[in-house]
Amino acid sequence: MLWVIGMPPEHSADKRTRRPAATPATVDMSVEIAGVQLANPTLTASGTCGYALEYAAHTDLSQLGAFTTKSITREARKGNPPERIVETPAGMLNAIGLANVGLRRFIEEKVPQLPGLGVPVFVNVAGHCVEDYVTVCRELDPLSEIAGFELNVSCPNVSDGLEFGTQPDRLRDLVGAVRGAVKESILIVKLTPNVTDICTLAQAAIDGGAQALSLVNTFQGMAINTDTWRPMLANSSGGLSGPAIKPLAVYLVHQVYHNVAKRQSIPIIGMGGIRNWRDALEFVLAGATAVAIGTALFVDPDGPNKIARDLRKYLADRGIAAFRDIIGQVQLHPEV
Repeated sequence: MLWVIGMPPEHSADKRTRRPAATPATVDMSVEIAGVQLANPTLTASGTCGYALEYAAHTDLSQLGAFTTKSITREARKGNPPERIVETPAGMLNAIGLANVGLRRFIEEKVPQLPGLGVPVFVNVAGHCVEDYVTVCRELDPLSEIAGFELNVSCPNVSDGLEFGTQPDRLRDLVGAVRGAVKESILIVKLTPNVTDICTLAQAAIDGGAQALSLVNTFQGMAINTDTWRPMLANSSGGLSGPAIKPLAVYLVHQVYHNVAKRQSIPIIGMGGIRNWRDALEFVLAGATAVAIGTALFVDPDGPNKIARDLRKYLADRGIAAFRDIIGQVQLHPEV
């Protein structure tokens, strides 16, 4: 059982006299990501939920905290050839390769659908070079339907996907160039875990002008067919997501929060293997302001809304009136 914030179990009030300070109806679940107000801390993770209304028949999208689109690039991309997805014992390997309709069709066909979501929308943006990122963000920035951009500098499934995300100087320059072109929307940078020191990359993104961080993207992995002796993905390797990566992702969120983000008031959107409210709670206690659900959407499209409802009940049962009061409140063991 967790405790009221700031009061470890041994110091908490007597159970016989303690009274809940909140009910599910009164718990404040709202959070803020760089000035964008979210009614609750749940988001969709990029690449798992399409452009806008693809999941509308399966869940109430208006109950999300925010919606993150799949990656949009300057030109349309077909992505990698099949096989592009392989299930693993505790997750999934994918090598989609950023397949998308491209900037022009996104503006013409998808942006008009965004108001139907009823929540803030973040557009994930990818590219081959700095100018690709700048062009996409500059053209989308004036559109009132879009609240922010999530720069994808961490995709392991394309040849240039990690070029910016693993080199601090290049990441800082990329974010700075986009920051100079974006006037209306907030700027989020999605970090890769496939580096030696993720904190260095987090600081580089902030130095370039990032107002929030998403972490983590998928871990690079491989699966081999033991009958054919060939990789199961046509791309040979891909990004591992799902429950297998959750402890790794929680640890990296904790490291970035305590070593970089906390002192600079930079919010973190935590992700990586979240299936239920307990998974989400781990990320929040580690330092995430909000959480994004990805692979689990393929099992239960209504998962994010269930997580939000369960977190609300969890807080009410413990007399905690506001969700933001538990962010980063993990109680570490004393050093020995």
